[in-house]
Amino acid sequence: MLARLSIRDIVLIERLDIEFATGLAVLTGETGAGKSILLDAFALALGGRGDAGLVRHGAEQGQVTAVFDIPKNHPAAKILAENGLDDTGEMILRRVQLADGRTRAFINDQSISVQTLKAVGAALVEIHGQHDERALVDAATHRRLLDAFAGLEKDVAAVEALWDARRTANTALEEHRAGMERAAREADYLRHASDELKQLAPKDGEETSLASRRTTMMQGEKIASDLREAQEAVGGNHSPVAALSAAVRRLERRGVNSPALVEPAVKAIDIAINALEEADQHLQAALAATDFDPSELERIEERLFALRAASRKYSTPVDGLAALAAQYAADVVLIDAGASRLKKLEQAAIEADSRYAAAAKKLSLARQKSAEKLNKAVNAELAPLKLERAKFMTQVETDEAAPGPQGFDRVEFWVQTNPGTKPGPLMKVASGGELSRFLLALKVVLSDRGSAPTLVFDEIDTGVGGAVADAIGGRLARLAGKVQVMAVTHAPQVAARADQHLLISKDALDKGKRVATRVNALGADHRREEIARMLAGAEITAEARAAAERLLKAAS
Repeated sequence: MLARLSIRDIVLIERLDIEFATGLAVLTGETGAGKSILLDAFALALGGRGDAGLVRHGAEQGQVTAVFDIPKNHPAAKILAENGLDDTGEMILRRVQLADGRTRAFINDQSISVQTLKAVGAALVEIHGQHDERALVDAATHRRLLDAFAGLEKDVAAVEALWDARRTANTALEEHRAGMERAAREADYLRHASDELKQLAPKDGEETSLASRRTTMMQGEKIASDLREAQEAVGGNHSPVAALSAAVRRLERRGVNSPALVEPAVKAIDIAINALEEADQHLQAALAATDFDPSELERIEERLFALRAASRKYSTPVDGLAALAAQYAADVVLIDAGASRLKKLEQAAIEADSRYAAAAKKLSLARQKSAEKLNKAVNAELAPLKLERAKFMTQVETDEAAPGPQGFDRVEFWVQTNPGTKPGPLMKVASGGELSRFLLALKVVLSDRGSAPTLVFDEIDTGVGGAVADAIGGRLARLAGKVQVMAVTHAPQVAARADQHLLISKDALDKGKRVATRVNALGADHRREEIARMLAGAEITAEARAAAERLLKAAS
């Protein structure tokens, strides 16, 4: 539910903080006091269209903050989780409107896109007015509302899962069928290419390895004599290692008596001997690397030639030949074993189609039965709303040739305003006042199913009075027993039923040089006075006050 609404520098509103409670809250005030401004500001916080004209004259920006208390399992919390936002239980929606037309959106002080804000706002609040094309007048939501009324959400989820399984099975079938058709068109070529590449047996990285070995062998042939000469000098018959080792032994024997003279020289010669031995090892390894069979070089060159020839023939890099060979082999297998696999996939697709169709048909039947119950419940609400000659109809059109994730059905709410007239879609047939009352009847029936936790009704009592206004007030009060309801009203019969009465007024500031919109929560006495004003107009009489008192007592 909406707990608090704070508005800063929006049109005539400089600073406004409103606390809301559960139940029915009504907003009243004279024409032009700022009721529409208040709703425009609220809609802005819910992701509505921004407009530079909303910023108060002289201010650089305006700001609207709406604070909601919601349970953790609410759909709005799921939207937060999907967008990586923190859910603290209290949800704070904030929208900043800059004077240059740009806007910024935040949830729980985390910057988000306007689209995300709009999605969260739609899950939290529904705004209904005579000319409001959102919420229930959107035919795309009617199926969801019928399913919610009938408690079919689990059945719908099961159909959606079967739809996904059906789509997966058919996708696998089509991909396999396309692969078979492609392979069949190129069967002879594929078999020849597969056999040729299989015989060649290319390996990943083979070209690089062979080229490197070939380079080493060719370079080694050129420097082999130099390597042998160096190795002979370091470790062969002419190596100084034997003479140096003998010298070290003699010095060590003599060095017993004069170590200070001998030890530095012995250490230096030891280092030289170790270095010579290490050099000898490296030279021997290099000689081993240059020692090759000439026929090996010939085999390497022939292999490289074959690989590169295949690369040119099949227009693919040498390193891609192994993957190409695997692909061709798989295509050949597909040709040979594809028919059996195709039959299995066709059977799986048929079974998936059958399971989906059975569940979708069952869901359609449930919707048809539930539509009759919904019609009966809504039509029972129409007579007190002075729509006794009207009729509400839920159209469920089933087209098995046009399946979808939620089944075969297209659901749309229709109305017939008078006997003998042609029924049609709710939005197209009903007039402004009729539309508001149809929506109210529908929301009363759907209040605890498929409804946002906060409902806003904008002057749905326009053009009615007396018993009809009282019936509207009664239904708003009933609705407020299940969800939070806010109503902008000019009907005293509606205002009298409120749990919270907010008066919107326009105050003059700076000796009349400017005005600002104010909102005051009314106590019992002030509330009676405001209802009397709504009854009598500018001049409040004793009779109006007495009538207001009777309305309040009757409502309580």
